[in-house]
Amino acid sequence: MAPAPVSITPRCPIRTTLELVGGKWRLLILHQLRGGALRFGELRRLLPDISEKILVQELRHLTDAGLLMRHNFGEVPPRVEYELTEAGRVALPLIEAVASFGQQYLRTMVSHERPGRPQA
Repeated sequence: MAPAPVSITPRCPIRTTLELVGGKWRLLILHQLRGGALRFGELRRLLPDISEKILVQELRHLTDAGLLMRHNFGEVPPRVEYELTEAGRVALPLIEAVASFGQQYLRTMVSHERPGRPQA
């Protein structure tokens, strides 16, 4: 039986980026960790709308992707911290650009609002 053909088409860099940091929470998690390592509970408090289950899933994804490092201190009670890896720090300008876009968009939308115009 012949081996399956190997694709030589390069991956789309935009798709790769979206797979790594796309979604509702991943950029927000990375943004919160920009100042240094945080414990799970601290992240939970900083992102009050995320469920514990989703935060666990997203931290696992970002860790598996190499954007975060998980430090387990082996203490009782358990102490685990998350921090950006070098690859995670490379994403910080992307997060700043997304924030800048959002600020500019909101300013533009507010300046274009007219009385009586339906809001989304």
